[in-house]
Amino acid sequence: MTYLLISIPFLAVAAITAWAVRPRERTAFRRRAIATAVAAAVLLVLTAVFDSLIVGTGIVAYDDAHRSGLAVGLAPIEDFLYPVAGVLLLPAVWSILTRRDRTARTDA
Repeated sequence: MTYLLISIPFLAVAAITAWAVRPRERTAFRRRAIATAVAAAVLLVLTAVFDSLIVGTGIVAYDDAHRSGLAVGLAPIEDFLYPVAGVLLLPAVWSILTRRDRTARTDA
C-alpha cells in the first residue's frame, strides 16, 4: 500500500465533514473559505520547509516503493495531505461543537 492510499481516506473524511457543516450564508462561507485558504497556504509552506529538513537530516526516511515519486523539496507530496485535512477538519469540528454549545444554552 502506498502512502498516498493511506492519506486519501483522512482527506476524504475531512472534506466531507467540512462540506456538511459549511456556513449556509454567503458572506460567512466566503469568510471561512478565505481563512481556510490562508491557513492552508501557511501550513503547506511550513510543511515543505520542515518536512524537507526532517527528511534531509535523516530523522524520517520513506520507502521509495511506497511513495508516489512527487516531492516538494525533499518532502513527499503525500505529507501535504495531512495539513490540508487538518485545515478542513478543524473549523468543521469547531462549528459542530459551538453549535451544540449554542443549542445547550438556548435549551437551559
